[in-house]
Amino acid sequence: MATQTLAQDVRIALAEDVGSGDITARLIPTHTLAEARVISRENATMCGSAWFDEVYRQLDPKVSVTWHCSDGDQVVPEQVLCVAQGPAHSLLTGERSALNFLQTLSGTATITRQYANAIANAKTKILDTRKTIPGLRTAQKYAVLCGGGTNHRMGLYDAVLIKENHIAAAGSIANAVSTLRHLMGTEFKIEIEVENIDQLKDAIDAGVDIALLDNMDRNTVAEAVTVAAGRVLLEASGGITLENIRDYANTGVDFISIGAITKHLRAVDLSMRFTPP
Repeated sequence: MATQTLAQDVRIALAEDVGSGDITARLIPTHTLAEARVISRENATMCGSAWFDEVYRQLDPKVSVTWHCSDGDQVVPEQVLCVAQGPAHSLLTGERSALNFLQTLSGTATITRQYANAIANAKTKILDTRKTIPGLRTAQKYAVLCGGGTNHRMGLYDAVLIKENHIAAAGSIANAVSTLRHLMGTEFKIEIEVENIDQLKDAIDAGVDIALLDNMDRNTVAEAVTVAAGRVLLEASGGITLENIRDYANTGVDFISIGAITKHLRAVDLSMRFTPP
């Protein structure tokens, strides 16, 4: 994970939540010390410890956090994830921001783990997408890794993906691919979105590296695997759920990208329990 991005994530979260100061926490004397335990309420894959730590590092370096599990670990109800100790008012001020990161990133890791488990022992890899919470892309993509997934491109700047509208603007698949090859040489692998087998054949003839099989049913994906015959990598996307992902993986497709792991996530239920001073 990028340390600079992580620190920025936390600065934004604290500015949003704390603003000019926590007025409720003023009721606690600054010298009062306390201990707080973070506990899971459900089965989950934990993720986000560095963001949790950074919240308290920025708020008050006198707060110490001791972790009893690591990112990527499976946790169970009533399991203690970490213990935080330090000034009570600082623990209280950072509680919500710290838990927001931990719950959200654990949610991404947990759903990713479910998809990864559903295709265990298949050659197919789970990919994420750019359908992320604004401002938290780096964090969520890290969570995908913790859940057993694989990162696709980070943004528009680090990989080529020719989509339907790019093809329409260029006039054809061949034109789109040849133009990019001329402009970029072999610096980037070229991936292109195709909607049927004829477009897949055109993409293969154009010399692409990866074909994204967009919203194809399981049988069409299986046909695409046969047609490609290993000449290009294949990524299936669209309409794939926990219930049917194993069927798609069994076709032999190389990748399955799932937007839901970062955009339809449910935060994991965690709580912070304080021990009275």
